Amino acid sequence: MKNRKPIFKFFFIIIGIVLVFWSLISPDIPLSELTKKYTNVNSKFVNIQGMNVHYRDEGEGPVYVLLHGTAASLHTWDKWTKELSKNYRVIRLDLPAYGLTGPHPQKKYQVDDYRIFLEEFFKKLEINEFMIAGNSLGGAIAWYYSSFHQDQVSQLHLLNPGGFSSKDKPLVIRLAKIPVLNKILRYVTPRSFIKMNLKEVYYDESKLSNKKIETYRDLILRESNRQSFIDRAYIKAIDHTIRLKLIYTPTLILWGKQDAWIPSYNAKLFDDLLPNSEVAIMDETGHIPMEERPMESLEIVKNFIKNNK
Repeated sequence: MKNRKPIFKFFFIIIGIVLVFWSLISPDIPLSELTKKYTNVNSKFVNIQGMNVHYRDEGEGPVYVLLHGTAASLHTWDKWTKELSKNYRVIRLDLPAYGLTGPHPQKKYQVDDYRIFLEEFFKKLEINEFMIAGNSLGGAIAWYYSSFHQDQVSQLHLLNPGGFSSKDKPLVIRLAKIPVLNKILRYVTPRSFIKMNLKEVYYDESKLSNKKIETYRDLILRESNRQSFIDRAYIKAIDHTIRLKLIYTPTLILWGKQDAWIPSYNAKLFDDLLPNSEVAIMDETGHIPMEERPMESLEIVKNFIKNNK
């Protein structure tokens, strides 16, 4: 019997670990449940490349397209849209891998894949001319798309855009690339983890509401979205920044000075290559100006639009 005690002890330890892990598991949320919660009268869906793409089409006037960043969704533009839709037709969408749109069936997540996706999206919506704004990943997609379609894009507004390589990746992206750990990340995504990452992209944490945390977490837990995040983390980035020289479209480079994900010195890198650009740096602002300081950031954009008509 004495020899069996260590075996029983080890067995109970393993059972304990399994039970703790099981209690931490965050199950995927069915798309049907999220669709009820995160669609409204302005929500529409269009089939592109095997995906049922969620977008919202609001207001009337010149078309203004808004592209969100990594792990976000069209909801990141809520406050901008409320104001802009008074004078513009605002179109925002959940990009492939995110929001209600979810994963691309062939895992096509290179920036050129997003360009091709947008070409099909605009063709289906019969949109031929527009202004476009993008934040972070959405900014990278916006300027890359514009480098091919200057006949379509009348103005380009980049908010803390991606594009230039950096050794200092956000923690969540580094974790997504580590074997075993990324498997845990796939199934264990507590609210505290989401909140921790959102705090990184806000300068003023007091502006991070419980509702905002809930929205991010719900849509991250959309079935298969966490796997898409991991798949995107493994994509080897290609440096396309040489194409910035091709963009003669009036371009606003708007950056939060306290951006912890993409340092604000990147604004100068963009400005040096873009032939027709203007830089605005917002103090006391992090990675997502349109969420953290929506009215202040939008006022800068409105002035730029007015001065470059």
